[in-house]
Amino acid sequence: MNLPNRLTIVRIILIPVFLLLLVLPLNWGEVTWLGTAIPVTQILGAIVFAVASITDFLDGQIARRQHLVTNFGKFADPLADKMIVMTAFILLVAMKAVPAWGVAIIVCRELAVTGLRLIVVETGGQVLAAAWPGKIKTTTQMVGIILLLLNNIGFGAINVPMALIFFYICLFFTIYSGIDYFVQNRQVFAESSAE
Repeated sequence: MNLPNRLTIVRIILIPVFLLLLVLPLNWGEVTWLGTAIPVTQILGAIVFAVASITDFLDGQIARRQHLVTNFGKFADPLADKMIVMTAFILLVAMKAVPAWGVAIIVCRELAVTGLRLIVVETGGQVLAAAWPGKIKTTTQMVGIILLLLNNIGFGAINVPMALIFFYICLFFTIYSGIDYFVQNRQVFAESSAE
C-alpha cells in the first residue's frame, strides 16, 4: 500500500465523517464571519471537505511523479472523488443551497462518464486522462462546495454569491467536459455498432 493509495483511503474514510457532521442534529453554535452566521458543523464540514480535496490533488501528483500508479489507485481514486462530491451536492440540495436540477445533471454526467470509462477499458482501449475542461470542473466543484458550506459568503462590500457563481461555472464545465469525453471516445460506439 503506497502513499497515494493511503491518501485515497483517507479520503474514503472522510466521507462518513463529512456526512455525519452535516446530518446529525449537532448544535455546536454558529460563527459570524463577514456578517454571515455559519453553523460550526458546516465550518467543520467545509474543513473536512477541503482536506479530502487536498488529498485528491496530492495522491495524483505523488503517484505520477514517483511512478506509483496502481490498479487500486486507478479504480479507487476517481471513485472516492465522485463519492465525496456527490455526497456534498446531495446534502447541499437538502440544505436548499443549490438547485436539485443542477445536481441531477452533475450526477448523470458522472455516471455516464464512469460507464464510458468502463466500456473503454473492457474493449481494450486506453482511458483518457482528464483534459483541462474536466480539471476546471473538478476545481470549481471543490471550491464551490466549500463556499456553499460557508453559507455562500460574498467578498467585500459587493457581497457577490461566489459559491453560486462557482456552481454554475462547474455546471457548464460538467456538461462541456462530459460531451468532450464522449467525443474523444466516439470510436467505442463505432466499434460496438460494427459488431
